[in-house]
Amino acid sequence: MCQTERMTTKKKPLYKVVFSNGAKVYELYANAVAASDLYGFVRVSELSFATNSVVLDPSEERLKEEFGNSEALHLPMHAVIRVEEVKERGAAKIRDGVAGEKVVPFQVGPAPR
Repeated sequence: MCQTERMTTKKKPLYKVVFSNGAKVYELYANAVAASDLYGFVRVSELSFATNSVVLDPSEERLKEEFGNSEALHLPMHAVIRVEEVKERGAAKIRDGVAGEKVVPFQVGPAPR
């Protein structure tokens, strides 16, 4: 296989983006993540949702309902917990502390004295 063939058959990168919104932590999958033109924001676009699934995940459906028509998300930098480049797509989730999961926001300012 020549180099040009390899370049054309290379898959688009897939990113798992974990960010906080209020008391909830969202996990989404996207094909494009970059610094936004808006200062202090991260641009997440080309969102990826599960398709052709026999079992419907209510959390994934809720995310699809909330962000399905979005062309791009501009997330505040301090709300982004982690961005991972992954090989395959997992389940998108919304987690919160009410369900018994520990969600601790990162400290933004200096520690109190």
